[in-house]
Amino acid sequence: MDNKKENQKKETAENNADNNNIKIANDVIEMIAGVAANEVQGVAEMTGGFASGISEVFSGKKNFSKGIKVVANENSVIIDVNIIVEYGARIPDVAFEIQKRVKTAVENMTGLNVEEVNVHVQGVSLPDSKKKTEDKPMPVNEHKEDVKNKTQKKTNSKK
Repeated sequence: MDNKKENQKKETAENNADNNNIKIANDVIEMIAGVAANEVQGVAEMTGGFASGISEVFSGKKNFSKGIKVVANENSVIIDVNIIVEYGARIPDVAFEIQKRVKTAVENMTGLNVEEVNVHVQGVSLPDSKKKTEDKPMPVNEHKEDVKNKTQKKTNSKK
């Protein structure tokens, strides 16, 4: 099994040596990393700057490179991923899974070596259950006497 991995690395290195003229744009690496990170269970959303949020609103399309920053050298990259985690998800597990998937996806699709995948948790997305209870209409105000009479009737009828 180790020989198979070594052969794959040699083939990748040979392909890179043969294809020195191929340059992969950082935007492409960001897109690959963003898609891989969004697939991880527990990721509520990616966080990006003001500009990426505005472009998403105006274009109507999801920006998969939102929240991803890539620093590329000749044969290696460092990737920063900014996320908001779903409430209840175990943050270390989510971060580890993002690191694993992003590294695998970028290395397989580009042939570049991923040195680091840094995951920055920017927040936690709370469930909508609080909103639902807050949005319910409040009952009509009843007089204290009416409430008292109703509770007495219920207790009397149970006896």
